[in-house]
Amino acid sequence: MSDQQTPVGDAAPEVPMFSDMCSAWHRVAENWDRFNRMVTTDAKIAQTPKELVWTLNKAKLYRYIPTVPEEERKGIPLLMVFAIMNRPHVLDLRPGHSFAEYMLRHGYDLFLLDWGAPGPEDKNLKFDDYTLEYLPRVVRKLKQVTGCSEFSMLGWCLGALISTMYSALRPDDGLRNLILLTAPLDFSDKSAGGFTRWSSHSAFNADTIVQKLGNVPGEMIDTGAKMLKPVENFFGSYAMLWDNIEKPGAVDAWHAMNTWVRDIIPMASGS
Repeated sequence: MSDQQTPVGDAAPEVPMFSDMCSAWHRVAENWDRFNRMVTTDAKIAQTPKELVWTLNKAKLYRYIPTVPEEERKGIPLLMVFAIMNRPHVLDLRPGHSFAEYMLRHGYDLFLLDWGAPGPEDKNLKFDDYTLEYLPRVVRKLKQVTGCSEFSMLGWCLGALISTMYSALRPDDGLRNLILLTAPLDFSDKSAGGFTRWSSHSAFNADTIVQKLGNVPGEMIDTGAKMLKPVENFFGSYAMLWDNIEKPGAVDAWHAMNTWVRDIIPMASGS
């Protein structure tokens, strides 16, 4: 029976120094503090300078301050029509990562229609009102302040739906270009998309919801949207933040987007 000897070169595992362990603990604590701050505080968003040029009820029309010389600007103003159940800040999240900033840098005369948050007194507002009462007034004001008889319009989400209805019902108002983003226009396939399937179910009654609650709470809309991808929205988003917690650029981007996502508003029940 031969004696077994430990081969030369097989060193014992290195035990970390106590100072290294303390540094690692401090690093984890700092990362956790940063993580907690990102999920519980708001970032500074929508910082691109703009001026208020018109208001009606809760709705406001803004004109962004130009950033290029007059001779370099586009001749046709661009009106951005946002959704009626979100804040429009996603179009201007943070300096260097802003659609509004990008368009200004490329010479566009940029306007933003922010519908605002409806109160109980606005519960009867319908798409008819947004399309045929509010939007024509916005367009008249835009033409007045710019001196242009034509304009382009970019609609986002339900703002795209309102923009589409407006362009169909008022074809002679000078609309030069219509751009639609995430436009909810075709619901003919009742099996496509989570919202369509849910709302097509016999147990779903929108009239009962608005009769009981008045305006549709923003929390209900937000939860419904997140339930389309529950793992990604309730867990994956925070896991991604933790995985990138030591990358300042990624953390700032997450913080800005999360600030917009958390700022939820109700939707007028008439719509």
